[in-house]
Order: sequence, then C-alpha cells, then structure tokens
Amino acid sequence: MDAIDHRIIAELRKDGRLTNQDLADRVGLSPSPCLRRVRRLEAEGIISGYTARVDLRKYGLPVAAYVRLRLSKHGDTRGIEERLAGIDQVQECYLMAGDHDFLLRVAVDSIDGYERFLREHLHGIADVSSIETNFVMSTVKETGPLPR
Repeated sequence: MDAIDHRIIAELRKDGRLTNQDLADRVGLSPSPCLRRVRRLEAEGIISGYTARVDLRKYGLPVAAYVRLRLSKHGDTRGIEERLAGIDQVQECYLMAGDHDFLLRVAVDSIDGYERFLREHLHGIADVSSIETNFVMSTVKETGPLPR
C-alpha cells in the first residue's frame, strides 16, 4: 500500500458513498486508475465492505454497553463464538487476551431490555463464570482516521 491507497481508504472511511469521480478528485487521480485501486483494495480484502452508520438512539436502541465475559474453562471456544455472533443485540464481539475472554458491544432499548438480554442469552452459556458490564454514557469518538 502506498500513500494514495491510504488516502483512498481515508476518504472512503469518511464517506463510503462517494462516487468514483469524487473519490478520484479528492485523492488526485483520474477516475480509471482510482477505480482500479479501489477494486484491488477490495479484492485483497483490505476494504472488506461498506455499511451505513446508524444513530442507535434514534433507531430505538439508546442503551449501549460493553460487556466482558470470563470463562470458567479454556478450551475450544468456537461454540460460544457462534452463539454470541448469532445474538442481534451483540453489535461487536472480540475474543480477548488478558483478564477477560470476550468483549461485547451490546445495544438494547432499555435497562430492562439489557436484563432480558442477560437472562435470555448470556446466563445460558454454561462456561461463563463472570459477566461485567459498563454502560456508555455518551460517545466521544466512534470512528476516525487510521494511524499510519
């Protein structure tokens, strides 16, 4: 990756709906080479997809939480990973090194909704020995430029 690839990615992270012409103008290329670079970045998996950022409060999910799970035994976690990946309230899920085994970002409609989420989904996972939750009060920074 060179400096132009980095600029392409930076511009697409700001606005993934840019037309190829607008993107080319912003990074100083003509449209054809710009499109070739974007397609290459996609083919190499550097750009893995495009999505819409949604204001979860306005969408009806105003309660966000980061949930840390600790397992009682450490073996094959694929079953737990698949289970967590299939829960709609879980927006992100990471297998971690350190004090906790999983870190989840969860979105729900209320504190009662969070309690339902715990009871219906997390409490039923046999190997989970502890659950620690931090609720988000406000978002300071959600996405930003990538360091180079």
